[in-house]
Amino acid sequence: MRHFHSYGPVNSKAHFCVQRQALITQGIEQLIGREENGGHYFTIWAPRQTGKTWLMRELELHINQQYPEKFTILQFSLGKLKGISLPEKPADFPEAFGRLIKRSLPGQAEVKNWDDFSQLFSKTDGLWDRPLILLIDEVDTIPLSLIDLMVAQFREIYLDRQNNWLHGLALVGVRAVLGIESKRGSPFNIQKSLRVPNLTPEEVTELYHQYQEESGQQIVPTVVEKVYDSTQGQPGLVSWFGELLTEKYNPGMEKTLDEKTWKLVWLSARAIEPNNTLLNIIAKAKELESQEFLITLFTNSNIPFFFHHSQHNYLYLHGIIEPELETLPNGEEHYVCRFSSPFVQQCLYDALSQEIIGSKTPALALDPLDKLTDVFGDTFLNLPALLTRYKDYLSRLKAQGINLWKDQPRRKTDLNLIEAVGHFYLFNWLLDAVGEDCIVSPEFPAGKGQVDLHLLCGHQRGIIEVKSFVKNSQIKSDQDQAANYAKDLGIDRVTVALFIPVLDETVLKTLTTIEVVNGVEVTVVAIGWV
Repeated sequence: MRHFHSYGPVNSKAHFCVQRQALITQGIEQLIGREENGGHYFTIWAPRQTGKTWLMRELELHINQQYPEKFTILQFSLGKLKGISLPEKPADFPEAFGRLIKRSLPGQAEVKNWDDFSQLFSKTDGLWDRPLILLIDEVDTIPLSLIDLMVAQFREIYLDRQNNWLHGLALVGVRAVLGIESKRGSPFNIQKSLRVPNLTPEEVTELYHQYQEESGQQIVPTVVEKVYDSTQGQPGLVSWFGELLTEKYNPGMEKTLDEKTWKLVWLSARAIEPNNTLLNIIAKAKELESQEFLITLFTNSNIPFFFHHSQHNYLYLHGIIEPELETLPNGEEHYVCRFSSPFVQQCLYDALSQEIIGSKTPALALDPLDKLTDVFGDTFLNLPALLTRYKDYLSRLKAQGINLWKDQPRRKTDLNLIEAVGHFYLFNWLLDAVGEDCIVSPEFPAGKGQVDLHLLCGHQRGIIEVKSFVKNSQIKSDQDQAANYAKDLGIDRVTVALFIPVLDETVLKTLTTIEVVNGVEVTVVAIGWV
């Protein structure tokens, strides 16, 4: 029986996979172009573990099947050149590159300079006797200066196609193949590129249907839906979740894979299971410039997305954010930044919260004699009373000369602390204060720049929305948003933790209010921070 595979290109004989025929056809059309005039030189790009290498191999297979004896097809990888030492003179040809070409190309070709490289494709002196289609993988692993030099040669070949056999060329990678980091710009000064998209809901369903057909084990349809919703169809993560569900956390082949199994897999994927794609994403997110942007993105749903903005581009091409088309209140449309998937967003929240505040609070979360009677004693969870304890905790820290907010990320517009910092610290405190009695979890409604803290304490449930003060008129909007969200969840009360850069208790008490909005009791608790 086949199995799920997320550690490199899939093999349809050994692994569950979907034949993405439309994508393969698109790649073939670009490589072949008009047979008499030559194909395109273009880039295949996508984040890690999305199927780039698989696509390259499928293109080779299908072209050989469709055009037997018409083309020579050669594919090889530059991955072995990772960390290559470049010559002292930038224009010199790297010896390691020459050795790789000799091993990869027919005829044991000796390539010692860029003229030798160009002659490889000559119709008179080259290695070929028919049009060549060349597929080069892992282009991003070599230094940018070497990419520039190599692409410059391909561009000259492209402009002199009547004397060269190179018919179609695809460079496969993440960022550098698009010329993003190059002063030369686009590799071939043309705009052809092919992005490998995520799997569609139908493709994910088909993938898991294959498992059910071959294994005989049933999967509850909602579990497959949750796999897609959590990953947004990212191929590597879809297959990884499939592996966890059907192998490591499979309760037994005679049992149905249900939502109980899914919850365990979801928790384990976040907490204890290593995944190279996710580790790579987290490492890039922790880079200082990325970290500050992503912290803001947790609570700002209106950051416009621009492909040519270096930070947006970097995070997008590495699978951390995605553009989403939104309609403004005035009817205009624009693209905004969103996390690439709920799973990525959740894992980044876990990682960045620990990166910023660590795992321990600097003082006792509660007074040792506090039994929280007024928090749990009624028929509902009294979250305003719990937030009063948080304010007391901050006061105790201040009395000890401890400033939680020192050196934390701030908005560039007014230098006030970024709202998500309040989330991270409050979340950490709640875990210490009531984590033994309650399940405390961050929730991301629709991924639209909002993070709510949900508490489930036995049969009592509550929601805290964390906001940072901008201006007084904004509070009404915050109350409306909180009320609508609570109403959608069937909850009749919600608490807003409003962080404000003021320590005057008179101001804080004035802003601490209780209003009934759309049938929901909304309590605003103002918390001072500077």
